[in-house]
Amino acid sequence: MLRGNVEDLLAFIAVAREQSFTKAASKLGMSQSGLSHAIRGLEERLRVRLLTRTTRSVSPTTEGERLLETIGPRFEEIEVELVALTDLRDKPAGTIRITADDYAIDKVLWPKLRKVLRDHPDVKVELVVDYGLTDIVAERFDAGVRLGEIVSQGMISMRISPDQRMIVVGSPDYLATRPMPKTPQDLTSHDCINLRLPTKGGLYVWEFEKDDKEVRVRVDGQLVFNGANQITAAAVDGYGLSFIPEGLAIDHIASGRLVQVLSDWCPSYPGYHLCYPSRRQASAAFKIVLEALRERG
Repeated sequence: MLRGNVEDLLAFIAVAREQSFTKAASKLGMSQSGLSHAIRGLEERLRVRLLTRTTRSVSPTTEGERLLETIGPRFEEIEVELVALTDLRDKPAGTIRITADDYAIDKVLWPKLRKVLRDHPDVKVELVVDYGLTDIVAERFDAGVRLGEIVSQGMISMRISPDQRMIVVGSPDYLATRPMPKTPQDLTSHDCINLRLPTKGGLYVWEFEKDDKEVRVRVDGQLVFNGANQITAAAVDGYGLSFIPEGLAIDHIASGRLVQVLSDWCPSYPGYHLCYPSRRQASAAFKIVLEALRERG
């Protein structure tokens, strides 16, 4: 029975995780009709309904959730072992998927990875820009980049950058037309460039600290972006104040294109950490990436 069900079980896992026949079919490289036929055949053999289908969505039934939670990790373990076997070859090989925000990719991950990847042509790396703190395991990433050392249970955290700092900046032209903000509350009377977070669709609340006093400010303005690079460019163009990683602003400040304000309200905080499942058996390819990213400062 197992031999005949393996492919259909893999099809079920893909649909249940993607909650879409279209996405699952694309991921598996098969037609939607073939995928639907496989799921129906599995349900008929098991004599239980695994998926609830509507015109707009697909979701696992209670029985489907139980099956997914039971077999999903098993297939992941098998996949890890198969990858590990390929590492017995002369050269490490495999694809490592990492999710991070665009600043971490540009300023931390890529500068370190580009130094070693040329020496390991069979190691492939996929870097996915994401501000939503994606579930690393559920979305089948090998690792994710987070600020600070606080991670979910069952995860390992490794520092990959020095301490970081968010700062408030604006162009000289913009600041020439507005009073200089002295406290975070003064930002409510300024045009501020907002960051849209994927989670719940909310706007990022600007966070400050001084003399052990924490202040959170909801700002407003003409522009909203979902990436720090675009926010920085808009600030340089004079559209308002932005709250961005210091590393993005340094060159602009040095050239006079941006001016920093509220410096005493912007302390540093623990830098970027790479987080990955503790139960993950590290392949040779993953070990190469880990060593390349490890912070040694």
